[in-house]
Amino acid sequence: MPNNPVRPDARKILEIIPQTSHIWTFRVENNAPIKHGQFMQLSIPRFGEAPISVSGFGDGYADFTIHKVGRVTDELFNLKKGDTIFLRGCYGNGWPVDRLKDKSVVFVAGGTGIAPVKSLLEMLYNNPGYAKSIYLLCGFKSPEVVLFRDELATWEKLGSAAGTNVGDATAPSTRWATRIVESNFSKHVAEHLSEIPFASYGDDLEVVVVGTPAMMKSVGLQLLEDGIPEEKIWMTFERKMSCAVGKCGHCRIDETYVCLDGPVFNYTLGKKLID
Repeated sequence: MPNNPVRPDARKILEIIPQTSHIWTFRVENNAPIKHGQFMQLSIPRFGEAPISVSGFGDGYADFTIHKVGRVTDELFNLKKGDTIFLRGCYGNGWPVDRLKDKSVVFVAGGTGIAPVKSLLEMLYNNPGYAKSIYLLCGFKSPEVVLFRDELATWEKLGSAAGTNVGDATAPSTRWATRIVESNFSKHVAEHLSEIPFASYGDDLEVVVVGTPAMMKSVGLQLLEDGIPEEKIWMTFERKMSCAVGKCGHCRIDETYVCLDGPVFNYTLGKKLID
C-alpha cells in the first residue's frame, strides 16, 4: 500500500532543548528523508496541527525550534521528553544546496529566521570546502533572545581562527565569518549589510535571507540597491500552510502554492508573492 502523504505518524520526543523562555527545540523521532529548508506538520490530537521548519536532522531524528505563540504550541510546551506527538512530511522545496557549491554564501537571518537555515549551516560547517566562504549575519532583538548559542559560538571561533579577510581570493578555500547584531524596532539588521564584503565575492555569490516578511523585504531591497542580482537571492515564505499538499489553498498567492512551490523561493519569483 502506498504511503498516505497526509497521514500523521506517532513519534516520541527524544529531547527538549530550551533556547529562550518561549522558544524551545524539540528533538523528535523521524526516519523520513529531509532536505535542508523543508518543513513538517506537527500535530497534537484535540489541539490541532502546525507547519514547522526543520532546524536540524540526523540519523533517526528531526529538530524543530518552536516559538510558543498559539494553541498547538502552547500545548506542545506542556509535553516532556518521552511524550508522543504526530508528524507528517517532509514537504516543500528546500534551499538550493547544489548552487552553493564553490560559492561565497551570505546568510542574513533575523530572530527565529535562523532556524530554517540552521541545518544548512551545519552541513557547510561539517563539509569544509563545499562553499568558498561563509558570512553569517544574525539579528536578534536583545541578548536574551539569541538562539543556538553553542552553535553560534562555534562558528564565531571558526571565523576568528580563519581570520578576517572573508572572500579574499588569496585566502584558504574555506572561510567563515559570524556577526551577531542587535536588531529591534529602532535598528534593523539591514543596516549592517554594509559590513559584508560583497565587492570581494565577484559573481561567485549566493545570498540566503530569512526573517519576517518586513525584514526580508527591506533586506532584499537593500541587496538590490547594493548591486546584488535578483537571481542570487533566496528567501523562504512560511505562510498559512495548512494541508501542505496544495489542496486547501490557504497558502496560495495568485497561482503559486507556497507549500508546493516553496517555501524556498528565488527572489525573481519571491518579489511577486504579495498578499
